[in-house]
Amino acid sequence: MIAYLSGGMENAPNMGSIWRDEISHWLDAELGHDVFNPVVHQFEVLTIEEMDEFRRWKLTAPEKFKTTVRKMIDADINAIESKIDYVICLWDKSALKGGGTHGEVTTAYRRGIPVYMITKIPSHKISSWIIGCCKREFNSFNELKAFLLKKYGLR
Repeated sequence: MIAYLSGGMENAPNMGSIWRDEISHWLDAELGHDVFNPVVHQFEVLTIEEMDEFRRWKLTAPEKFKTTVRKMIDADINAIESKIDYVICLWDKSALKGGGTHGEVTTAYRRGIPVYMITKIPSHKISSWIIGCCKREFNSFNELKAFLLKKYGLR
């Protein structure tokens, strides 16, 4: 099984790498599941120059910026459409400020791939669209972990 780790990057501390690293280790140790981690994968998709410069290009070279960002979008959406079994989505303030998480959960929903969302944001403050794309919502990673252990069994 492969989980896609969706959540804010652009506006998140450390690009959202801390929670992704923690859940990646847990999924492997407890369930034997692999992950598609877009924080890690971007280093495989972009050149060193693109990694270093693309945020600056947003202001100085818009077409170069778009081309670079589209490489990441294509890689992430292609992974959801062809490689993954479920999505773990951290819905927090950083996800609200970006666009990728919205697209990822929508793509997964359209493909019939379950989206498991972790959020502390009250449901009445979350877009109906996003909630509609989710199979289940959880208040904490511990709740999600208990669910995944029950659903996918102990290793």
